[in-house]
Amino acid sequence: MSLDLLAMGRVSVDIYPEQAGPIAGVRTFAKSIGGTATNVAVACARYGRRVGLITKVGDDAFGGYVRGALAGFGVDTRYVGATAALPTPVVFCELDPPEDPRLIFYRYPKAPDMEIAPEELDTAAIRAARIFWVTGTGLSDEPHRSAIEAALIARARRAITVLDLDWRPMFWPDRGAAAGRYAAALEGVTVAIGNRDEVEVAVGTRDPVEAAQRLLALGIEVAIVKQGGDGVLVATADGMETVPPKPVEVVCGLGAGDAFGGALCHRLLAGDAPGDAVRFANAAGAIVAGRLLCADAMPTESEVLELLEAR
Repeated sequence: MSLDLLAMGRVSVDIYPEQAGPIAGVRTFAKSIGGTATNVAVACARYGRRVGLITKVGDDAFGGYVRGALAGFGVDTRYVGATAALPTPVVFCELDPPEDPRLIFYRYPKAPDMEIAPEELDTAAIRAARIFWVTGTGLSDEPHRSAIEAALIARARRAITVLDLDWRPMFWPDRGAAAGRYAAALEGVTVAIGNRDEVEVAVGTRDPVEAAQRLLALGIEVAIVKQGGDGVLVATADGMETVPPKPVEVVCGLGAGDAFGGALCHRLLAGDAPGDAVRFANAAGAIVAGRLLCADAMPTESEVLELLEAR
């Protein structure tokens, strides 16, 4: 049976402080799994969807933890590879401030998830998945960049194929390299998602409307531009609308965007129009912003509907 969602990208063990403020003053920590594609997969699985993840971990204790945690969340791990040559990445989060936490990446000398190679891909599964999801971070280095290219060629721009722009400057040698690689990847997807910084890198403008228009001109069917407190712009060939945010007291700003992504996939699979899917996704993101962890914090459908119905 084909998967509802097959995501491809980063994985890590995320270490969260249990106290806010500079990390030097933190006394205790909690751990969870993380990485954009990983969190999106977990979030979508929370709604009962059949979800798989293409990634790679180290052949170490943290790699075993990642596999077990994914399986516990209901994510198919058959495409999670392992290598003895590199350790599973660890990422520390500093809640200073909570709404815009700093991430401290330990991906040295290189993360296993950037070692996904084209010949390792199950292209039949990629073609068959109802949604295929890749991230911009994977475009930053080889062989993962070539693997994304091979996956998108195999996918042949089937709907729904998503590029989460996921701009992380620390992974790139320079900003100019990112623009060209984003442009090539956008030719193979039908949905593009990014905030104002990310669309500026991809299409050269921070203006949400202009960015959406440029994405649509590239053949994108659904362009989604996140605007923080100003809501989310959703654009298709039929028009544009801005979906307002759900107010929330932020505990940790990490993971809200990934909760948005998983919820968006769930509702698009259910047949929602893009604007309606984004309304649901906004509420899911707000719930996770009000919680400490990412993967463990992903909401259920009943929790999202309760928030949507609240006045």
